[in-house]
Amino acid sequence: MDTVLNSNVNQKSKVLKVTLVIMALATVLSFGSFGYADNDKSEVASFRTMNTAVIKGSEHVKEISVKEFLGNIGKNTGIYKMIHTETPEEIAQAKAEAESHAAQPDPFAGVTVPGWKKLFMIAIGFLIVYLGAAKGFEPLLLIPIGFGTILVNIPGGGMGDAPHGMLHIIYSAGVGNEFFPMLIFMGIGAMTDFGPLIANPKTALLGAAAQLGIFATLFGVALMNLIPGIDYNMMQACAISIIGGADGPTSIYVSGKLAPEMIAVIAVAAYSYMALVPMIQPPLMKLLTTKKERQIRMKQLRTVSKAEKILFPLMLLVITILLLPPAAPLIGMLAFGNFLQELGTVQRLSKTIQNEMMNIVSILLSLGVGSQMTPEKIMNGNSLGIIVLGLVAFAIATSGGILMAKLMNLFLKEKINPLIGSAGVSAVPMAARVSNKVGLEYDPSNFLLMHAMGPNVSGVIGTAVAAGVFISTYGF
Repeated sequence: MDTVLNSNVNQKSKVLKVTLVIMALATVLSFGSFGYADNDKSEVASFRTMNTAVIKGSEHVKEISVKEFLGNIGKNTGIYKMIHTETPEEIAQAKAEAESHAAQPDPFAGVTVPGWKKLFMIAIGFLIVYLGAAKGFEPLLLIPIGFGTILVNIPGGGMGDAPHGMLHIIYSAGVGNEFFPMLIFMGIGAMTDFGPLIANPKTALLGAAAQLGIFATLFGVALMNLIPGIDYNMMQACAISIIGGADGPTSIYVSGKLAPEMIAVIAVAAYSYMALVPMIQPPLMKLLTTKKERQIRMKQLRTVSKAEKILFPLMLLVITILLLPPAAPLIGMLAFGNFLQELGTVQRLSKTIQNEMMNIVSILLSLGVGSQMTPEKIMNGNSLGIIVLGLVAFAIATSGGILMAKLMNLFLKEKINPLIGSAGVSAVPMAARVSNKVGLEYDPSNFLLMHAMGPNVSGVIGTAVAAGVFISTYGF
């Protein structure tokens, strides 16, 4: 029995040894055959020819010396790109590449700028992040905008380059068209309570008065055209003037319809002023009101029925469809979001719009806006003019709401605190919170937030209506 077992083991051992020998011979022969290609019999890579063979697909790639390698590495550092000035050939190549990937004409396509300007814009980006993170100036907007500004201006980073740069993709997907603005309006509707406006309809006049900033900007644009180097047409003026409503989504929507070549800087200006509401408005509010007026207490609002809240967005949409169809897309998404919220039977949809969707869209929209903060788009006469006009328009809008409240108090038995007039701009609910905060400074027990929400939401509607007027007048 032992003899048979030993015989089987020896036989298996011999078979294994033969198999190993055959595999070794096959390997040696295969290395030898790799010296020739199947088609052209050219020498390719192997252990035997590793010093002379050409790797397939690299036949036309030039050899790089150690010196050239180190030189290329140096030229791709951020420091080099900041101090390097492009040659005419590099400028022409950049312009050709930008134009080849552009979906529509871009006046800034292929424009190159000195590296120090990008460094300056990166510093601006860090300042924006600081204002949002350390000073609390609307961090949900400013922090993504600031990071977008930093990332797009990294020399050699390419995050804003067409067609594959991440920030370029975000901008093209939703900021450069009406997609993200529509989603934002849906979210605003789902998060907005029209109850204060329904309970006190006369506050709608404050929101209407705040639109003075929009129409006053049209005259400001005409005056700006008198400055050498600045030139705006009427459609561009309409798009610029919407900044006065402090409504970023509407500004993007209107500029996309009337002045797509200016959508970048208009979006930046609109969202910047929205985020800086807590810094810009209080000085104007204190300048235009007396201490006694700031301490006016308003009567508690009546309770609004559920039926009123459900019917309001539907009536608003129907009126818009009948009288001003160009404003219906914005008003319609606002009404849709609010209807879902007030209906109460589709809370899952409403909560999704208010939370997950709104958060995602806000991040993407803010990053997309920040991606447009590049030197060639910001540091020029027309763009700087837009930023100045936007600030003036926003100041006029704030003042218009306050002055309207003071005017109404001349005829009203129950006085209105003029501070809530500043909430007539469309920055919801930032402007209402600012009105409440300033009021509490002079009377810690005088809460104006709910009263301020009336003109605040009417300001959103008013800005959308103004947008519809401009589009119906000048749109084609």
